[in-house]
Amino acid sequence: MLRSEAMEEYGKAQKLGQKDYREKMLHGQSPFLPVLDDILQNVAVENQLPLGLVEIPMRLVVGTKTAGRTGAFASNFMPLLDLKSEFGTKWVNLCMAHVDEGIRDPIRCFEYMGRFYVQEGNKRVSVLKYFEAGSVVCNVTRVVPKYNDTPEVRMYYEFMHYYPLIQTYLLTFTKPGSYGRLQKAMGKAPDEPWTDNDRAAMLSLYNWVEKAYNALGGDKLRATVGDVLLLLLRLYSLDDLSKASPNELQQKIDALWDDVLALQNDDPVTVSEKPAAPAQANLLERILPIRPAAPTHLKVAFIHERTPETSAWTSQHEFGRTQLDNVFAGKVTTFAYFNAVPGKNADLLIETAISNGADIVFTTSPKLVGASLRSAVKHPSVRILNCSMEMPYASIRTYYTRVYEAKFITGAIAGAMAGTDRIGYVADSPSFGVPANINAFALGARMVNPRARIELRWTCLPDQEDPLAVFTRKGITVVSGRDAPVPGRPQREFGTFLIRPGGVLQDLATPFWHWGQFYENVVRSVLDGGWVRDKSGTDGRAVNYWWGMNSGVMDVLLSRELPVDVQHLAHILREGVTSGMIDPFACRITAQDGSIKNSGHRGLELDQIVHMDWLCDAVDGHVPEYDELAEASRAMYRMQGIHRDRLPVEKEAEL
Repeated sequence: MLRSEAMEEYGKAQKLGQKDYREKMLHGQSPFLPVLDDILQNVAVENQLPLGLVEIPMRLVVGTKTAGRTGAFASNFMPLLDLKSEFGTKWVNLCMAHVDEGIRDPIRCFEYMGRFYVQEGNKRVSVLKYFEAGSVVCNVTRVVPKYNDTPEVRMYYEFMHYYPLIQTYLLTFTKPGSYGRLQKAMGKAPDEPWTDNDRAAMLSLYNWVEKAYNALGGDKLRATVGDVLLLLLRLYSLDDLSKASPNELQQKIDALWDDVLALQNDDPVTVSEKPAAPAQANLLERILPIRPAAPTHLKVAFIHERTPETSAWTSQHEFGRTQLDNVFAGKVTTFAYFNAVPGKNADLLIETAISNGADIVFTTSPKLVGASLRSAVKHPSVRILNCSMEMPYASIRTYYTRVYEAKFITGAIAGAMAGTDRIGYVADSPSFGVPANINAFALGARMVNPRARIELRWTCLPDQEDPLAVFTRKGITVVSGRDAPVPGRPQREFGTFLIRPGGVLQDLATPFWHWGQFYENVVRSVLDGGWVRDKSGTDGRAVNYWWGMNSGVMDVLLSRELPVDVQHLAHILREGVTSGMIDPFACRITAQDGSIKNSGHRGLELDQIVHMDWLCDAVDGHVPEYDELAEASRAMYRMQGIHRDRLPVEKEAEL
């Protein structure tokens, strides 16, 4: 390369730097390179670790270690100094060397939070960036911040755990647990290193996904290319994605765009607390219809993990399905599929339902969420709902009921019927909403008996003695048991019951899921035009229907043997909760650790109730963590556990 040509290239690079300088100044931003020494002034540093020679993506080289060369570069690393300066002469010499031989000498830099700051080799970086080099060899020293619970530091520590296995800085994520899920998607054991071929295949796919994502506007979004790549890997195999053309990849991402947008939010799920009102057309729409016409007939499919004969849960949902047949005779046709096994036939059963004309598909187990999402992406015109809580997928909707409202009432009944101050409570799993159920029950019992204490036992722990035997031995005679009958257990061992002398169980009350009313509400909203074709909520988040007693989807069944005065109390509470006059959490609430969770007469926000992970001071027991659970209970915790995003990285699994 001739010197005159290199000098001309310097002039072009300088113009790029001057342009970046003006734009940054116009927007009130620093026009110079970030300086790591300045950034670290208010950072608690744990350690500095030499990593040796590493090939790093050029885009991650963002600044300089010290302030010595700050004025020589714009924030894009393009030169600002005059061509005739010593700096300009050295830049031109490097430019000629790069074109003729290539810059081979490694630079020296410090890495902090996944970004690189040059200590030696700023001009080499400037030349390489000008010629759009993809990477540079660098002698790296990692600056490790002290651990804290901020999302950024938590994600960085997760990255450091996996870096020795994956050996790349390109793959970054915004959601905890993503590296573990990526490791699983690669077919790797938690601590299994990637081979060179693994890394090459993944980075090749990454580059194509990045181009497709940015073509759709992804470069303006918070979600990283890694986030989108992992979302794709939840639906497609690595081999399928690697064989897809650039156009096919873009189509796949476009089909998932609502789910990509949901990744933008720290809390990607919005809670719907009651059914939508029928859509009302305005004057313009009545003259010139804008909305698609509401359907006159619907086919509704139900996909169940079990059968009515082997599962009370499935039996309840099937009973709800028959309500649709009765209420919408001639307008709705329903059909059901059973024994759906995730990873085996679940996808096929949903696809079969859709091929048979299903307009709406209800999958009644959280384990079927993956199959539900895959079908939703393939069939965006079909409304697919999964019975689960807090799933961050906008292509489907999820649903459950506010069980805590019914538990509050049964807690009051238990407090009135207990002969002592102690009441038993059996909980299944520390999933979303379960601590709220326990606390609402305890608050109901304490409302009737201020001295009431709730003894909490979990069925998800290993080697546990039968809770009923424990309660009986302790003289506890009133128990809130499982929420539904369990095959192989005594039929009366659910709901709230009284243990009579001789071990005879007497029914008192039980929460009741009126799934038929839920399904009627959803189907009616579609027939009335209340559910438009967009898949996500108005703020770009996934939608979770969490309806309660005011929607008729949750109730309490009272035993005829319940004393009249206690029945009267239950009816008053039920009417108050249903009308909104009574809120179980609208009172002073003290947690077990002594902190005040609510101090006034206003209730808690629904989001606070969903994510409740504490127990009130009337409860004796604790919320178990992942490591305490029996092996059989861990899969559900990874999917629906209240602290699923805090799992140790080696214990993460794909949702």
